Amino acid sequence: MTEQLRSSDRLKTELLEIALEAVTRAGSFLRDGRPEDLGVAATKSSAIDVVTEMDIAAEKLITGLISDRRPDDGLLGEEGASVEGSSGVEWVIDPIDGTVNYLYGLPSWAISIAARKDGETLVGVVHAPMRGEIFRAVLGEGAFVNDRPARVRPAPELGLALVSTGFGYLAERKAQQAEVARRLIPEVRDIRRGGSAAIDLCDVAAGRLDAYYERGLNPWDYAAGDLIAREAGALTGGRPGEPLSPALTVAAAPGLFEQLQARLDELGAWHD
Repeated sequence: MTEQLRSSDRLKTELLEIALEAVTRAGSFLRDGRPEDLGVAATKSSAIDVVTEMDIAAEKLITGLISDRRPDDGLLGEEGASVEGSSGVEWVIDPIDGTVNYLYGLPSWAISIAARKDGETLVGVVHAPMRGEIFRAVLGEGAFVNDRPARVRPAPELGLALVSTGFGYLAERKAQQAEVARRLIPEVRDIRRGGSAAIDLCDVAAGRLDAYYERGLNPWDYAAGDLIAREAGALTGGRPGEPLSPALTVAAAPGLFEQLQARLDELGAWHD
């Protein structure tokens, strides 16, 4: 093994250890520290796109831990963390993916952390504390749910696929997304809406969903879940021939992915 490969392996091991420590600490803080009178601290794109004080505190906990361990790394967080860094490594952080679920006391929320170097995601970790599950993946080394290997389900025909999606916060976008779902639902087994993109991507990886798609995600929503899904055998992307992006994210097993991606393109799922 060359020294370059050994160095890459050491880096991935270090990044995974830090990500696991960060999600575990943040998960305990968010699960055990959630106040009964939790309220909205701010809004983002609309009055229903909320931030709680727990989002802000959890992001500070995560970024503080990462900065202590690797002070030269960059940071990109949903709640405002933005550090350029000089090491070539950037951490992409969503302290609570599924904030509305968390606000209402629903269990489908997660902490999502990815580490990427020179634009390539090396490590992804998603912790769903109310499920007692940590999903993790290292580039080229497979995906795991806790200590069990994760693998996508064999691809069904589109008409037998259980598909998850999500909806944005702007009224005009929601109306278009609802129209896409209305037209798609007779063509698949059923549609689910869980409220956390990170968990949906991980559920594709774990074989609990056949597919997932959504328009309007940001890198912190999908960075970790994308790697986990791909390492579990899924294909991911946006419009045909394009990578996943805020315009459109699609994930499914090979065979189903191509069918769903093409149909979503026909339905205009990539625009408002």
